[in-house]
Amino acid sequence: MSAVRHLSPLDRVLIEAQRALETTLGDPPASRPYPARADDPLLPAPARRHAAGLMRINHVGEVCAQGLYFGQAAVARDPATRDHLLEAAQEETDHLAWCARRLRELDSRPSLFNPLWYAGSYAIGTLAGLRGDGWNLGFVVETERQVEAHLDEHLDSLPATDERSREIIRVMKEDEARHADHAEEAGARVLPPPIPQAMAAASKLMKLVAYRL
Repeated sequence: MSAVRHLSPLDRVLIEAQRALETTLGDPPASRPYPARADDPLLPAPARRHAAGLMRINHVGEVCAQGLYFGQAAVARDPATRDHLLEAAQEETDHLAWCARRLRELDSRPSLFNPLWYAGSYAIGTLAGLRGDGWNLGFVVETERQVEAHLDEHLDSLPATDERSREIIRVMKEDEARHADHAEEAGARVLPPPIPQAMAAASKLMKLVAYRL
């Protein structure tokens, strides 16, 4: 039986760098089937641009989620918490792949600032994780609840005939709710003010930029 390899600090740095590159510049594959089953509608140009802007926001949200979860997992103290974060990150990879594919279908592209979004989220995740696993999980809950809310807004705002984007967003919303529920069950702490408000303000800025760029 082979011995378990212990990763050196350099190994860990290289792993995190590879994750960052795959998330922001690569095209990581989904592990689950593409949820969009409806026919792709012939949207007028303004409606297509609007749908693409919303899906670009969702793609950026998944880039941020990857950065946040990988940053938290890198410093998590409890192996169970680390496993929870990495499992959630895998489902976020599915969301990332689905949003990227939908952007291509809409003749659009991801945000130009994805490396910046990822770096900022990774830094926040690392800082949250250093406070302890309860805070780690608390950030998961607050992040996912805020994501659920903006996905609801997108379901209302998408062009009426764009059922393909809606099918993707509905599955994403179910996953985000489950991540938050699991984090609460695992012992998440409630984040004190003004952290949720600061997170909401940062999210609002991200959405304004990502919609166009």
